[in-house]
Amino acid sequence: MTREALVAGEALIDFIPDRHGPLAAVESFSRRAGGAPANVAVGLARLDRTPWFCTALATDAFGEHLASVLDREGISDRFVRHVPDARTALAFVSHGEDADREFTFYREGTADRRFDASGVPDGVLQSVDVVVVGGVTLTVEPARSATFDLVERARAADSLVCFDPNVRPELWEVDPEPTLRRMLSATDVLKASREDLGGDALPAAPDELLDAGPDAVFLTEGEAGARLVAGEDSPWECGEWRHGGYRVDDVVDTTGAGDAFTAGVVAGLVDEAAPEEVLGFANAVAAASTRSEGAMTALPDREAVRRVREDS
Repeated sequence: MTREALVAGEALIDFIPDRHGPLAAVESFSRRAGGAPANVAVGLARLDRTPWFCTALATDAFGEHLASVLDREGISDRFVRHVPDARTALAFVSHGEDADREFTFYREGTADRRFDASGVPDGVLQSVDVVVVGGVTLTVEPARSATFDLVERARAADSLVCFDPNVRPELWEVDPEPTLRRMLSATDVLKASREDLGGDALPAAPDELLDAGPDAVFLTEGEAGARLVAGEDSPWECGEWRHGGYRVDDVVDTTGAGDAFTAGVVAGLVDEAAPEEVLGFANAVAAASTRSEGAMTALPDREAVRRVREDS
């Protein structure tokens, strides 16, 4: 079995509200598999680029559900570690009237805090083109050290390291800036949102981000689409490209749009696509994901992506 990418990080349960408005006003929720890295892994599978996925799952009922969802999506359990004395992290989502979202996390004693990638051999890292990590496993120990160990081994194996900060200030148990600066210095391709750059933990300008370490930076800008700023050592050499995105009139839920975009970027990296194509494809994946409820459940296949691009 061969894979072109390895995604590493948390899987959790999203509880999606039955109505828009503040969390206090919600009467009921729907359970959905989630977690940014898990979403990216499933997104790649639906785009016919099934990756390895390294994660830690609890053995409670929610963990069993996550395991069954990953199996159904064709994700191998080779690097899925089961933690019997842990809980599954929960995220309750609230939606504004424009379908944008906020998260409330329950993460005490959860399996994702004990993420461990030591079971991924160096030979696997040498065989994949891209290793994808996110910011949530950096928020606590021992998951933080495990993430850096994986990244350092990936770089030694000449795999591209793709990083999505996915900054959630409420999850950090230490000052995030030193950790994120260290991570940026080990990153080849950064994907960041406007929200990620809204605080003090990350540089705010593309040139500053490049100076911090990455060779290429993808910035998602909501309705304005996305841009790619690349240095001379990036897969596309030096340059800047923009794509205005795709208009979606029937937006239902934006919960997984950022993760869908990341999956599109990684698929483009694996396919060695031109920068304009990577941006267009990733924007279309993100747009298609907003037409359904939930994060993972809304991730599109290539046919849905093709329809978005043809209709715009």
